[in-house]
Amino acid sequence: MSDSISVAKHDTPDCIIIGGGVIGMLCARELAGEGLKVTLLDKGQTGQESTWAGGGILSPLHPWRYPDAVSAMARWSQAHYPSFVEALKIETGVDPEWVQSGVLVLDPEDIEGALAWGKKWQTQIELLSADQAASCEPALAARSTDAVWLPKLAQARNPRMGRALTESLYRRRVDVREHCAVTDLEIVDGQIRGVNTTEGLLRAERVILAAGAWSPQLTDSLQTTIKVLPVRGQMLVFRAPKGLVTRIVLDGPRYVIPRLDGRVLAGSTVEFVGFNKDTTVDARKDLHVAAIDLIPALTDCEIEHHWAGLRPGSPNGVPYIGEHPEISGLFINTGHYRNGLGLAPAAVHLLLDLMLDRPPILPPEDYALGQQRPPSVEFPQDT
Repeated sequence: MSDSISVAKHDTPDCIIIGGGVIGMLCARELAGEGLKVTLLDKGQTGQESTWAGGGILSPLHPWRYPDAVSAMARWSQAHYPSFVEALKIETGVDPEWVQSGVLVLDPEDIEGALAWGKKWQTQIELLSADQAASCEPALAARSTDAVWLPKLAQARNPRMGRALTESLYRRRVDVREHCAVTDLEIVDGQIRGVNTTEGLLRAERVILAAGAWSPQLTDSLQTTIKVLPVRGQMLVFRAPKGLVTRIVLDGPRYVIPRLDGRVLAGSTVEFVGFNKDTTVDARKDLHVAAIDLIPALTDCEIEHHWAGLRPGSPNGVPYIGEHPEISGLFINTGHYRNGLGLAPAAVHLLLDLMLDRPPILPPEDYALGQQRPPSVEFPQDT
């Protein structure tokens, strides 16, 4: 936060937002831009948890395997990301490092499905031979199989995005209260009246729940609940020379992501272990081997950091967005699974459309709390 900007305090805000990740912060930023007094609460610090821990790919991995509701939201967000990032950079002086590095998908099992998806969603997608894939990413290990290339897909640097959004909130006079945990919701006669926190009761007629994997802790006592589970993802970052890798490369469940300064991220695991954020030796070894198999030159690069984060997993990857059907004034925006950063512009715009009675950018019923979400293959079937 800039030293010259004082912290705002709203005794009676127009809206309280629970959760200081990218979804919560972007909701706060946009509502403040509409002239509302906003208080944002986080049990820790803003821009942490999955917002900090993710890889920053601004597209679902293997997007053709997701429901149309995810593709629609990703497409809207991708179209608006360049202008959003530029405005944020000008406002705050923090560059989130949006880079259109493209995504090279190696040996996809469903090439026909991928190409059909690209045609349906008007997304540039190309089938490359092994030689063409090697030309696309020269650091790639020698291979003999085809690849799929999506040149228009981009990435952003998660920690920098978190810092930029935090700075923007202070500049827009949002009342940001870190280390302020919400213990329960204050509900009277089917209407939200505020939230109870470790600092006492805070009143508001509108509350947005955007607490990621922790959101169900505040809705489990309600008649309509949300099926969101913490899904641990472990990642590594290599200190590599600048320009060693230039493309995001995806091979099955593993990928590498190049940063502008040369660092290369390698991810990621999918683990249903509750709220355990510990890293493991086995995951470190697996990610290390997978990264070197993709980019042999990483053999000589130091592993700078190994970490884990908790994604808010919904059964099929479609987030929960909208007003709670039984609690007036309680709005939900969570369950974005691996795609919180990538879906954020559209997810937030849609929620604010519903809150402010604007024409919605996407069909709200596709993301409603009561909408059925058949579990995907990797999601536990007994939830």
